[in-house]
Amino acid sequence: MSDDRLIVALDVADALTGLQVADRLGEAVSFYKIGLGMLTGGGLALANELKADHGKRIFLDMKLFDIGNTVEAAVRGLSRFDLDFLTVHGDPHVVRAAAQAKGDMKILGVTILTSLDRQDLDEGLIVAGDIPDLVTTRAARALEAGADGVICSPQEAALIRALPEADGKLIVTPGVRPVGSDLGDQKRVMTPAEAIRAGADHVVVGRPITRAPDAREAAQAILAELSSDQARRPNH
Repeated sequence: MSDDRLIVALDVADALTGLQVADRLGEAVSFYKIGLGMLTGGGLALANELKADHGKRIFLDMKLFDIGNTVEAAVRGLSRFDLDFLTVHGDPHVVRAAAQAKGDMKILGVTILTSLDRQDLDEGLIVAGDIPDLVTTRAARALEAGADGVICSPQEAALIRALPEADGKLIVTPGVRPVGSDLGDQKRVMTPAEAIRAGADHVVVGRPITRAPDAREAAQAILAELSSDQARRPNH
C-alpha cells in the first residue's frame, strides 16, 4: 500500500468521476479526501465504496460549523460511515461538540483556510494580526478543546508543531503544490517535501494530480519527493 502521507483530493463533479480517478491511481494512492463540493454528487457513497471495496482511507472534508447540538448530531451520524478524518471549524465550541460524537474518527480543526490572506480576513472582520499568529492561536485552542489534529497551511506547520498542545497530534496541510505547478486558488503554499519537513503528517494534493496527463505518474513523483532527503525533518 502507498505512503499514506499523501492524501489526494477528489475535487471532482461526482462519485463516478471520483471512482475513475481512483482507478487511474490504483495502488499508488491509499488515502483520499472528499469535500463539501461532492456532497450532492454522491460523496458519501463514494467514501463507502473506496473504503469498503478498495481498502482506502477516507478524509471527509466538511468543515462543519454550527451550534454545538447540531455539530454533535452531524458528527454522530457521520461516525457510522467508518471514516478516518473529519474536519470541523476550529472554534472551541465546535470542536468540543464534535469530540463528543466522533467514534473512531479523527477530528481535525480548521484554522484559517489556505486560500485566504490578510485582505480576505479584513473583509470578513476577523481580528487584526499576522496570519501565522492567528493560525497558531486557533490551533492551540482547537487542540485544547479536544481536536485530534489541525488543518493549516504548510507555512504555519512548523509553528504549530512547536506548540506543547501539538504533541502527539496530527497536522494536515492543504495548499501543497509541486514545483512548477499552478497555484490555483491557493495563496499560502509549499512543496510537498517542504511541508513534511516543516512538521506536517499528511499533505493534501488535488489538481496537480487529478488534472495531470498521467495522474499515477504525478502521484508517484510526489511520493518520491516525500521519501527524499528534502522532506527529512531536522534532527530526524
